[in-house]
Parts: sequence; structure tokens; C-alpha cells
Amino acid sequence: MPAETRDPIRHPNRAVIFDVGNVLVRWDARLLFRQLLADEAAIDAFLAEVGFHDWNLALDAGLPWDEGVAALAARHPRHAAPIRAFHARWHETLPGAIDGSVAILDELAAAGVPLYAITNYSAEKWAETLPRFPFLATAFRDTVVSGRERVTKPDARIFRLLLDRNRLAAAACVFVDDSPRNVAAAAALGIDAILFTTPEALRDALVARDLLTARTETA
Repeated sequence: MPAETRDPIRHPNRAVIFDVGNVLVRWDARLLFRQLLADEAAIDAFLAEVGFHDWNLALDAGLPWDEGVAALAARHPRHAAPIRAFHARWHETLPGAIDGSVAILDELAAAGVPLYAITNYSAEKWAETLPRFPFLATAFRDTVVSGRERVTKPDARIFRLLLDRNRLAAAACVFVDDSPRNVAAAAALGIDAILFTTPEALRDALVARDLLTARTETA
């Protein structure tokens, strides 16, 4: 049965573990590439030819940006400009926070729910991101950043790292992520995992788990 449709687990002293990208902060590399390439077909071709997904994941796993950019640009010299721009103008891939999700984060904090984060994120870009979104530096008791630890989701080790480092029981945790693979990996470890789609759906899922109070309609 899919993790997000299981009966909610109720456990004392539950913690909520958040993903960051496209759960709390919007991230879309195409926002930059649309400024550099002719159209969506050109973007698709570029991403496929340079192996963007695997390269970006390697950056999230700790590959230094200068090294990674230089190596990829050397392999694909005709695409060197957008490859280098992805580094120099990376901040343009982050258009802003997802306000509804940040409001949920604030509600959970006000209710005394322990909050944590696990994010696939380059350590270098994480350092760039925190000044733009200060709540990421203050909301969580611990944040596991893949680039620091050199392991990325959905590898079970990154989940165990957070659990072990903070002495958390898997069954006492709720995990929120927009990737079905990451949700499945967390569920396989016994974590109650929610697939993020919208802040409204997330709020309903947390209300169902008695972590938030349902809103009452007023006239």
C-alpha cells in the first residue's frame, strides 16, 4: 500500500522531518535555462545530452562545484555557457519560499512539534541559500545536508543518519518529501512518509495525524 495512504501512525513525541526543495522553497533549474536556451525542446535536449540529472545529484552528493562545472564543460564544450551559468546564476533557480508550507512549519513549531530536515543540497549552495531564507537556519533542531554528508536521498543511510544523530525512533517520525522515491525509501525504514503535493494537502495529512488542529470555518 502506498505510504501516503496508510492509516496515520500516532506516537507520543512525534517529530516531523521536512525536505526543502519544492516543499519549503521552490526550485526549478528550467527557470534559468529558459533565459539561455531557445525553447523547452532545446532545454530537454541540453539536459539529456549533458546528463544533467546525474551531474546535479553528484553536486548534491558533495562534488565541488568548480570541479564539477569544469569537467562537464570540458566534456560538452558547446554547452559550456549554460553549464557555467548554472553555477554563477544558481540563485535564479530558487524563485522563493512556498508560503503555505512555511506557515505549516510555523504552526508545527508553535505547537511544540520537534522539526528536522533532510535535503539533497550542495553544501556550497546551502551556504548561499540560508541568507535568502533565514527560517531554514532556525526552524530545525537538525538539518542533514547531503553535500556535507556525501550521501543523497533515497539512500537509506541519510535517513538513518538523522535518526541516529538525534536518537529518534523511525515510528515516531513523519517525513514530508515531493519525491515518490524518497517517500518510499523513508517508508521502508518504518517512517510515516507523506508525498508532498500542495500545502493544503499537507496540512490535511498533518491534521489527520493530530499534529495540527483543523481550521474552523467562520461566517
